[in-house]
Amino acid sequence: MMSAYLATIPSPDRGVWHLGPIPIRAYALCIIAGIIVAIWWGERRWIARGGTKGTVIDLAVFAVPFGLVGGRLYHVITDPELYFTEGRNPWNAFAIWDGGLGIWGAIALGAVGALIACRRKGIPLPAMADAVAPGIIVAQAIGRIGNYFNQELYGAHTDLPWGLEVYQRFNPEDPDNLLNGVATGHIPLPESPVHPTFLYELLWNLLVALLVVWADRRFKLGHGRVFALYVAGYTVGRGWIEMMRTDTANHILGLRVNVWTSILLFLGAVAYFVVAGRRGPREAPETLVSKDAVGPDEVPVAAGEAEASEADSAVAGESEPAKVAADEPEPAKVAADAPAAADKPASSEAPAQEPKKTDES
Repeated sequence: MMSAYLATIPSPDRGVWHLGPIPIRAYALCIIAGIIVAIWWGERRWIARGGTKGTVIDLAVFAVPFGLVGGRLYHVITDPELYFTEGRNPWNAFAIWDGGLGIWGAIALGAVGALIACRRKGIPLPAMADAVAPGIIVAQAIGRIGNYFNQELYGAHTDLPWGLEVYQRFNPEDPDNLLNGVATGHIPLPESPVHPTFLYELLWNLLVALLVVWADRRFKLGHGRVFALYVAGYTVGRGWIEMMRTDTANHILGLRVNVWTSILLFLGAVAYFVVAGRRGPREAPETLVSKDAVGPDEVPVAAGEAEASEADSAVAGESEPAKVAADEPEPAKVAADAPAAADKPASSEAPAQEPKKTDES
């Protein structure tokens, strides 16, 4: 169907493909891609600051699962009517692959996982947060592409040339589950085109990432101030973009819950940024070395070399006693020589020395 507008952004026909019985979801792929980028960039920044190689990867083992659970919990808690009202299936609260992650729940519980990992390695959490902050905001930007494939988180009608055409999707097997449906005829929804608010947030997040990296290089920020700047910058954009969205949300005093969350977090981030600035310059590189890191005198030895070294030590240890034993006289020989020494005449003994003559003698 031809659009009545000169220029619009088309929607994808679907957000799910199937590899046999296995569904391949664009939203999940975007989340995974974002996590990979965040870990890769965070690792590079951590090493550049003097941290131990591999620390960010080890930390992700704790932070990523905690973050996914936290993000889902935040979404379910702030939008319970989507799962626990009449006609809804409560078990869908666990269907994270269908979309629905709250960034602040992911950050909060992900920080708990990161704290556990940092304590195990003996490194400061604020320094680690500074290293991974730009990667997190870029990961959020990549995740918004998943919203595009899911046809969610858009705004009201617009006549702007970058308006988004949202196509009607159909799912013959499950008419109520349009997320897994396919747009067969490119029939736009009545309110199309709409504000692509997910795209606005994607671009805003990339700008915040550039700001954070620039400020970090320019002012050598430390003690969690990079992370605080990321939170402050992100919440400013999230606040006004959130008010443009038309999806279902709970309100407090006329504002969406996420708007209030953004306001409170912005104030907290600014306060922390100011207070943390009194702690002095950025953390010293030696404080970022993991306690389980291999030191210069503790170079790891390959398994084959270790076995060969142990074998050489064993041979050397056996050869020393053998040499000592060879140098000692045999007991039988000592016993045979003893009588012969006793039968020798006294004359064979060394003669006594004559007394020295003196003037008195």
